[in-house]
Amino acid sequence: MSRICIPDYEYQERIQKAAKLVRERGLDVMLVTSTESDYANARYFSGFWPLFERAGVAISANGDAALLVGPESAVFGKDRSKIEKVFVLREFRESADPSYPELKASTFNEVFRAIGVTGEHIRIGLGSYVECTLPVLDGLKESYPKAEITVCNDIMVALRQIKSENELACIREGFRIIELATDEVIKNLKPGVTELQMVGIAQRVIYEHGAEYEGLPMYVFSEESTRHAISRSCYREIKKGDIVQLNLSAKIDGYSPSIGLPVIMGKLEGERRELVDFCRKMHEWTESQLKAGVYADEIAKGFYNMYRDAGYEKNYVYGPCHGTGMIEVEAPWMETATHYLLEENMTFQIDTFISGPTFGCRWEKGVAIKKNGVESYTDYLKRGIIELEF
Repeated sequence: MSRICIPDYEYQERIQKAAKLVRERGLDVMLVTSTESDYANARYFSGFWPLFERAGVAISANGDAALLVGPESAVFGKDRSKIEKVFVLREFRESADPSYPELKASTFNEVFRAIGVTGEHIRIGLGSYVECTLPVLDGLKESYPKAEITVCNDIMVALRQIKSENELACIREGFRIIELATDEVIKNLKPGVTELQMVGIAQRVIYEHGAEYEGLPMYVFSEESTRHAISRSCYREIKKGDIVQLNLSAKIDGYSPSIGLPVIMGKLEGERRELVDFCRKMHEWTESQLKAGVYADEIAKGFYNMYRDAGYEKNYVYGPCHGTGMIEVEAPWMETATHYLLEENMTFQIDTFISGPTFGCRWEKGVAIKKNGVESYTDYLKRGIIELEF
């Protein structure tokens, strides 16, 4: 079946680009690790998304690579991997910590030798430091007690922050499906339904139209819950007059965009409207500042100063944008402390959040940086504040 996805050859290109950076860093091998919830780095090279267990990819300076999986994923890993060499290691076991007494597992020594890394005094780079579990780190130290282990997260940021045309196609397709899901949820919103019922409607639509999964746990929050910068939907009944925050998403071959906007269960007036209007104004201002060649921290500083000057400093939570791609929130963030130039085909979620005393609001969509502005992946937010009559 023809579908939008990352072609096999692009995985091999990624491995070779990574190997070049590994060589330039003076490393012998880079190891990236992933969990079920933050699968991006291992999947970026292998196409493999672990379940229950962890996964990893080792890439040598000479450009060879191997997928590392847990004891129950041997067949699963080989079936899904874009990398031919697949090894089973105890270090990638699930959190229940089974001992697998009959298992004949591989070691890091065997893995590294298989991809051309020899010797004891080697330099190992951790490309996924935050996702690297203690069993993995302990296993590396046991196998290579004389090795130098260093952190090289920046290699993965450098590889993932500029998107290929195939990656952009996956993101565009995700937004197409999210718009359909958002339409259907708004159509079914009424007093008395629960947040989770609306999540169920969104999930049905994204699967019907070709998504492989949610890009993030679907956000359908009402009134008090909308103050949460991150949260989970619950059994709360949506009431007349509530502000309902939607952040719906659809994953396409690992790529996970989202659309966020408030929906009003009635009329929005007074200070509540002022807060929502200001948040939308800041969202539009941010989009107007984005283009290749601009420094990220300058935009973030201007964004924060506008919150402060408008008297909303206490309502400010985070900066104007975060990277997006295989994970809905990925590096780089756009913050007052992040000094880097925006480049063409970087992708960001313009994620404008404000938290008030009784409710919050988020306007969010995805864009790609271009020479003179951005490519916006949805026009949904141009509809403005959606007020439903009951």
